[in-house]
Amino acid sequence: MDAKSNLNNWEDPNYVHPWHDFKLEANHFAMASRGEGIYLYDNNGKRHIDGPGGMWCVNLGYGRTEIADAIADQAKRLPYCSPWYYTNEPAADLAKQIAQRTPGDLNNVFFTTCGSTAIDSALRFVQFYFNFLDKPQKKTIIARDKGYHGSTYLAASVSGKERDKRKLDTISGNISFLSDVNPNLRDKDETVEEWCENKVNELENRILELGAETIAAFVAEPILASGGVIIPPNGYHKKTKQICEKYDILYISDEVVTGFGRLGHWFASEAVFDIIPDIITCAKGLTSGYIPMGATIISNKLMKNLQSTKYEEIIFSNGFTYSGHPVSAAAGLKVIEIMEAENILEHVKRVTPYFQERLKRIEADFEIVKEARGIGLLGCLEGNIGNAKTEQARLKKDYDFGYLIDKEAEKRGLVIRPIINMCVFSPALTITTEEISTLFDILESSLKAIEKSL
Repeated sequence: MDAKSNLNNWEDPNYVHPWHDFKLEANHFAMASRGEGIYLYDNNGKRHIDGPGGMWCVNLGYGRTEIADAIADQAKRLPYCSPWYYTNEPAADLAKQIAQRTPGDLNNVFFTTCGSTAIDSALRFVQFYFNFLDKPQKKTIIARDKGYHGSTYLAASVSGKERDKRKLDTISGNISFLSDVNPNLRDKDETVEEWCENKVNELENRILELGAETIAAFVAEPILASGGVIIPPNGYHKKTKQICEKYDILYISDEVVTGFGRLGHWFASEAVFDIIPDIITCAKGLTSGYIPMGATIISNKLMKNLQSTKYEEIIFSNGFTYSGHPVSAAAGLKVIEIMEAENILEHVKRVTPYFQERLKRIEADFEIVKEARGIGLLGCLEGNIGNAKTEQARLKKDYDFGYLIDKEAEKRGLVIRPIINMCVFSPALTITTEEISTLFDILESSLKAIEKSL
């Protein structure tokens, strides 16, 4: 037995993956060996375009020696620093660099370990905030169907992807979900503007139903990424933010996917959707996936409100062993440096029109594609391979589409991320127009093969 086979034999019984099926003796994951640019190589040397860009995160592509060197240099100099007793230069500098790129007065950066812990910390801060403002009854979090905010207990509880939760418990009290905002679900005689007003009204009606005095925050992704790249209608974010302000409800913008360049801006909240949230969370692109890190960014206004209360001490007793980790911070600083040196944001704006044009072409050309949607360098194909009468039957057909597109694309050298009946992709922000062409050529070829097999 060769070394490669040995590796797979060790992996199967010992490595428990996310979404691991415990009924199977082996889950048979492909073995990634190395990465270069937008490409992943398996342990047989086969090259694949990494369509999801890792997990929405490898924004600058693989093989960035500058980031690896920054990580190594910092690890040699200071590999760890307790945030309870010290600060460290990279973390302090990174907090400053992030604050300079956030909208409005979001200048207070609390470092976490990932997107889930960033959302967790945001929600805990919100509860903490209203407790110190002597409004302890403000506990309810309003979230949205199809939203995804993480896998920790609290973050998972405000995630609205019911098909994902299965047998995992979540918190049900003090969390209220709004319906799907996807404008393509509207009635055929309903305009997008009417749909938007209905969804905005749903938020206000829910607040009035529950009582504004009981609601702490509204949490929303600018784009519902894992929900299938759902883009709310124009004006939705601005109007919901205005309603939150009207009723003293904090607005949390989950920019774990959209932050750090995915839509051609450092952050999308203000630049794309014309809002300045009370709190922004980010992760993924912050270190380009090279090392874990997340951040919860809080406005000056909230901090000043806390400071003006009657309490002598206001201690946010929430933190992680790896908060402000110097090695992760060094990676984040290098990511910012590269993005500015290579004009990554402008590059994204330049290639986005072609990316989106190729995406919409697929919707027009393939009947098995119910919808193709996207924004920036985010895309999603939603499949439809037949009618079914029951939810169970529909779910099976939906999984069939995901399985088929995944299999056919992989054969042709493209990794995509199947999410039931959808495949999503968010390639490295460095992708060229030629590479975009190849990506979509493979998708089209894969869909033709599926159509032929049905």
